[in-house]
Amino acid sequence: MGKDDTGVRRGRSRWLPSPDAEGGSTAVSTLFKRGWRHTELKFAGTVTQSRMLTFRPHHLLVPYTRTMMAALLLQPHVDCIGMIGLGGGSQVKFCRRYLPGVRLEVVENNPAVVAMRRRFRIPDDDACLQVFVEDGATFLGTRPGRYDLLLVDAYDPQGIPPALSTQRWYDDCRNALAPDGVLATNLFCADALRHVEKLQRSFGKHKVLVLQEPTMSNRVAFAWTGDAVPRDADAARAALERLPTRLRKALAPEFAALAQARRSVR
Repeated sequence: MGKDDTGVRRGRSRWLPSPDAEGGSTAVSTLFKRGWRHTELKFAGTVTQSRMLTFRPHHLLVPYTRTMMAALLLQPHVDCIGMIGLGGGSQVKFCRRYLPGVRLEVVENNPAVVAMRRRFRIPDDDACLQVFVEDGATFLGTRPGRYDLLLVDAYDPQGIPPALSTQRWYDDCRNALAPDGVLATNLFCADALRHVEKLQRSFGKHKVLVLQEPTMSNRVAFAWTGDAVPRDADAARAALERLPTRLRKALAPEFAALAQARRSVR
């Protein structure tokens, strides 16, 4: 056993092409590997994009995905969640387990990724889940005022796509949120400060908060539209009480870190 270029131990499993890649699709080629412990997704020639525990598919294995879900502290009452980027569907599966009945709208522009949804134990579409194979930037402009929570984690082999790096994109993110809605976006990039500045122009300087992942190069930026997000410890506790008990336990460290950071924003 050794390690590949992502630092993951190699066993008898190997990277295999997605069904769409085998069919000659023009979409970005994707690969998956299913081992006894982990199932992983990556773009050809790049590092791992998504990783799940093979026998606990709902578990948020990668730290920044848990930090993103901690946005529920800022808006604990959610009826509809939007997600830009499907990947291995870790947050979809987490929401289905801990927030049953909440509507999920997921946008993924790469059909090769969507073609692997069953390999990653992503549920089929139903009354509470819809996966759209569309361009995220175009799609979001058609959803004004729709989402209580918007999660953005969309990458191509070069990083954050240009269309998801513009001022218009962040304006559209704000416009897609319901009153008191919250955005959480993964910033795994060298120019994270530029993204934060655009967020501040869209939402306001005092309605943007950034957390650095202590063990990763990711930053998670949060932004919100209303004035009701909890600021002090009492308000944070009250917000958490509105969430299911097992969800509070699953994300307890992340909720605590976000609550502490929120108190520093004035």
